[in-house]
Amino acid sequence: MMNIRVARPEITTIDRRGFWLRWRDEELYVPFALFPWFEHATVAQLCHIQPLGAECLYWPGLDLELALDRIRHPMAAAQFALDC
Repeated sequence: MMNIRVARPEITTIDRRGFWLRWRDEELYVPFALFPWFEHATVAQLCHIQPLGAECLYWPGLDLELALDRIRHPMAAAQFALDC
């Protein structure tokens, strides 16, 4: 099977509980219950994502930075700050 590497972060699916984020070789689910900053965002705000290095993403419309480890392991990262 061939791996597809995404050159920029993108939202692939949005549902009422969260959204799927694809970046590089990963696709991660971001549930609104664990990431409430995204729950009332517009589609445009969710989809406008800028990479900040290899392990951090920035949503300018929400002024929000998140490390990918926080998305990968939200319960373990709950004690840490949001910014990268």
